[in-house]
Amino acid sequence: AIVGALVTLSIIALVLSLVKIEDVTLPPTVKYGMVFDAGSSHTSLFVYEWDSAKENDTGVVSQTLSCDVQGQGISSYANDPLKAGDSLRECLDKALKVVPAAKQRNVPAYLGATAGMRLLREQNSSAADQVLAEVAKTMQEYPMAFKGARILTGEEEGAYGWITINYLLDSFTKYSPKAHMWVRPEAANIFGALDLGGASTQISFMPESSVINWNEASKFTLYGYNYNIYTHSYLCYGQNEMLKRLAKELIALSSSTRVDHPCYPKDYSETISLSSFRTSPCTNGSDPRLPLGDRNVTLEGRSNASGCLAAIKKLFNFSACGQSQDCTFDGVYQPPVSGQFIAFSAFYYNFKFLNLTEGQSLAAVRETIEHFCTRSWEDLSSSYPDENPERLPKYCANANYILTLLLDAYKFNETSWNNIFFQMKVGNANVGWTLGYMLNLTNMIPAEAPAWVKGHIPSLWAAAITFIILTLALGLAALLL
Repeated sequence: AIVGALVTLSIIALVLSLVKIEDVTLPPTVKYGMVFDAGSSHTSLFVYEWDSAKENDTGVVSQTLSCDVQGQGISSYANDPLKAGDSLRECLDKALKVVPAAKQRNVPAYLGATAGMRLLREQNSSAADQVLAEVAKTMQEYPMAFKGARILTGEEEGAYGWITINYLLDSFTKYSPKAHMWVRPEAANIFGALDLGGASTQISFMPESSVINWNEASKFTLYGYNYNIYTHSYLCYGQNEMLKRLAKELIALSSSTRVDHPCYPKDYSETISLSSFRTSPCTNGSDPRLPLGDRNVTLEGRSNASGCLAAIKKLFNFSACGQSQDCTFDGVYQPPVSGQFIAFSAFYYNFKFLNLTEGQSLAAVRETIEHFCTRSWEDLSSSYPDENPERLPKYCANANYILTLLLDAYKFNETSWNNIFFQMKVGNANVGWTLGYMLNLTNMIPAEAPAWVKGHIPSLWAAAITFIILTLALGLAALLL
């Protein structure tokens, strides 16, 4: 019996020694991050995810959720900061539904405020601080790793938008099915970024020649490569602030309470209070050309296409550049534009509404805008019954402003115009600064070390178990006999 038992144990030991043991790497865990884009006119939340095993220290990030916050931008709550924080709750609740409960407390959460809050800080810094404090207080109530709510510089906003675009278009890295890995595309096509918001506009691109006066927001290391870009932000040159500045200039040139507005459609009128110009540093209320008091002024549309374009060009100080080609307006340095560009945000929405598409000649674009600007309010309102009646009369001014900004300021021409592509999404991800912000921040989050465990080849392990059971059964039977 003793001999039989020893034989049985020897067989078991032999079988275990024959079973090959190998190292198995567990799949990387999924990490999440969320960023609030607190713009001048609205706020949006984006939730991103990426594998903890990073590619050359930069996470491969994808968009999981986008949520539009109800109401206006957080800067509109300057007189009631509590509402700024409360406005975020609905989107925060939605975010927690897509992030597994076990991972929520480790999710880095950020809020970046842009031009609307930059203007509020200029006008009333204590009010801006209170709004950010209430936003932070609300976010800290949720089970996540709150990392801060702050106001981005214009250059940061432009640079992160540039990162987003080139990431989504596989300019930095691309998955190779043949190599089963992420690789850097050969002769990568790097795109420029054109962003038009409500209070500011940004241009970012890689110039062909060297650039003077680099700033910190212009240098990045992504996927093991260094990138130097030119980026500049123009505060007060966003779409909404431009319309306010235009109205103020028209009123300042008139002594009447009824003022012709060349960009508005004929038979359309809008009444505004002179006090509204005092709510933004972009429309200095102390302008001596404006009548005193808070009286109302009525702007009356005239459907004057050429007059509209001329009035908008007066909003720019082109003379400050002299004859320099490396200058946009107001004496701002810019190297010549080069390469292809993605124009998003208000660039995209205005041209989409006017049914302007890539490939159209500049002459055709001008003709379409000019024709639109000659239509009456009755014609427009009946042709676009579903369009917001507050936005509809402003498309003429917006389109002419975009043309002036791109052609006269940034100096695109008949040829380079065809290098501009108007887009708001690539794949399932929104184009904007938030993805670039999250992508850059993943460099600060250490990649997890792969989890190694001892594993067994399933087929050999199953055969060994079967053999052991049969051997034990035979050994037990031998003992009994």
